[in-house]
Amino acid sequence: MADSPARQLAFEALQAIERGAYADVALHRGLRPRSLAGRDRALTTELVYGSVRRQRTLDALIDALGKKTARQQPMAVRLLLRLGLYQLRYLDSVPPSAAVNTTVDLAKANGQGRLSGVVNGILRQYLRRQSQGDDPLQLPADPARAIGIRHSFPDWIVQLWQEQIGLDETAALCDWFNRTPYLDLRVNPLQTNMTEVESAFEAHGIPWESIPHVPQGLRLLEHVGDLSKLPGYAEGWWSVQDASAQLVAYLADPQPGQVIIDACAAPGGKATHLAERMGDRGTIWACDLPGKRKSVSPRLQKVIENAQRLGLHSIKPSPGDSRDRPELYGLADRVLIDAPCSGLGTLHRHADARWRQSPASVAQLTQLQGDLLRSTAEWLKPDGRLIYATCTLNPPENQSVIQDFLAEHSDWRILPPPAALQPFADDGGWIEIWPHRHEMDGFFMVALGR
Repeated sequence: MADSPARQLAFEALQAIERGAYADVALHRGLRPRSLAGRDRALTTELVYGSVRRQRTLDALIDALGKKTARQQPMAVRLLLRLGLYQLRYLDSVPPSAAVNTTVDLAKANGQGRLSGVVNGILRQYLRRQSQGDDPLQLPADPARAIGIRHSFPDWIVQLWQEQIGLDETAALCDWFNRTPYLDLRVNPLQTNMTEVESAFEAHGIPWESIPHVPQGLRLLEHVGDLSKLPGYAEGWWSVQDASAQLVAYLADPQPGQVIIDACAAPGGKATHLAERMGDRGTIWACDLPGKRKSVSPRLQKVIENAQRLGLHSIKPSPGDSRDRPELYGLADRVLIDAPCSGLGTLHRHADARWRQSPASVAQLTQLQGDLLRSTAEWLKPDGRLIYATCTLNPPENQSVIQDFLAEHSDWRILPPPAALQPFADDGGWIEIWPHRHEMDGFFMVALGR
């Protein structure tokens, strides 16, 4: 166990992330050339995502235990300490002795042998204090900062949510985002039905549950490995799509024979759901930024591949910048803007996103979101419906974008959501999904019309 390939690979991935790589990219690049057993692959993934997700808490522990000594060490030593402390604090499946010994061995194997005693001392000090019922995590008196350190979130995100839902709910929301994410499926009624999919999963020993208010949704209750090996994948029986994202198509309420334009379509989850909802009768223009020489980009190609697997023929790729598509003016019965956003509703799925976003990056996104809304509104027929959606929980990207648009367009209004979505509706008429309340990804959506 001392030379565990999972821990070595996790350490290498953490180094790549520290140099600027995205967590999922660094992990995939590390795993791809290795022939690790399933158990080791799972441990590697847990160590990388967990250490990144809990980074602020782990650093607070390192600083408390090592004091000045820890702050003066190379970044490689801090990464090693994060790995070791993550196992000690959060992984009951790893014996404490194994967590300490393998981390010390990693230090020696990666050029930090001179400092392996520091690593050993800090980890054993944590164990000693833990056994005495003394948590070394030092929390400040300020309650918002305390939540940020305890749950490992930047202060600005905690403050943002505190202003909307209060401190207690913010703590519950942060706790929710630190859990292992669900895997939700959307059953394709054009190829099968819920009963057939449920029976196939039961026959293969795959536990699942239905999802309230999401008619075609199934939630898998255990890790299932390679999705392409699950029953019904090749036959197009289902797609992977979180429950909250599935609600968008119900708000859009597409009808057979309509023309629908998805302004930011890749990788195609919502476009294919719209096609299913309208019986694959009509036309869905799937727009996204083009590749080289204005060709179909790899992201847009993914939409095509998903549609083909699901047996859908109504989806047509349309590469281009949706902020400047005058040829689409007045064509659509429905327009969907699944806007690029900060992703603050999906932080459990993207371990490093909480550290990559900032108030400055969000401000840039709001400009793009407003531009998309103003441009794509021109695509609608006079009686058409425009759906604006994001997977974030940030009023400047959500309510403020809509309010600014309505202030500029006095002939537009918010359309009431259908009865099925009323459990999620706000007094303002928009839909806002809070994960700790609704047990699904955070989401905002609203329907607009003239």
